[in-house]
Amino acid sequence: MSDSRPTALIADDEPLLRKSLARLLAVAWPELGIVAQARNGREAVEQFEARQPDICFLDVHMPGLSGVEAARRIGRRAQLVFVTAFDQYAVQAFEQGALDYLVKPVEPQRLADTVARLQQRLRAPHPLPEVEALLAQLVAQLQVKSGRESLRFLRASVGLTTRMIPVDEIDYLRSDEKYTRIAWRGDAGQPNDALIRTPLRELLAQLDATQFAQVHRSVVVNLRSISHVTRSTGETADIHLKGRDEVLPVSRSYLHLFRQM
Repeated sequence: MSDSRPTALIADDEPLLRKSLARLLAVAWPELGIVAQARNGREAVEQFEARQPDICFLDVHMPGLSGVEAARRIGRRAQLVFVTAFDQYAVQAFEQGALDYLVKPVEPQRLADTVARLQQRLRAPHPLPEVEALLAQLVAQLQVKSGRESLRFLRASVGLTTRMIPVDEIDYLRSDEKYTRIAWRGDAGQPNDALIRTPLRELLAQLDATQFAQVHRSVVVNLRSISHVTRSTGETADIHLKGRDEVLPVSRSYLHLFRQM
């Protein structure tokens, strides 16, 4: 811990969620200084190396390098707190007390409990030789969960008909206010669209990560449906799909996915 006030890093691919957690921390722990924020796991590691904060709040699911993978690189050099939208990730590694977690949306009382534990650990730091093993266990369990929970079909209402849409036929999914828009190939490969009430973030956690990739905060694309990717003069790109006129945006946070294309 530093000689002055404690410091922290917040990593989350959603800017609003980073700001929300920072506001909650300002109330729960006014002395804590937020010295860095990151949009993905790679940036989290870079910011940690540059600023050396005492605590890292890491979103579990981030593009490219996940929060758990970033934590493995940071290791015992900081107190680690995982932030997740899915409470099933409160596995043995968390329960043993070496690591902590918060479930989105973060509740003030749960955050207060986490702050109290962090303050105690910073006052009386002690080596945690099991952290590396616990993080490796987390990575393995998340990979197993991902494989087991992969969706095969999505149910959507199209007019008066309920369709069972094979996930393999989906070209992309796009957040549309409170809904998710599904773009898929119907009969004879014709483009079709439908809206479902399930949030995009919830769907993403159940999709096969080797086939579907988030390319924008509101867009997930089937990699098999991509025709080509064009880079812009800035740090963004456009995805062109096979047999579709739509062009999907790639934001800066996800551009690394296509650097070899």
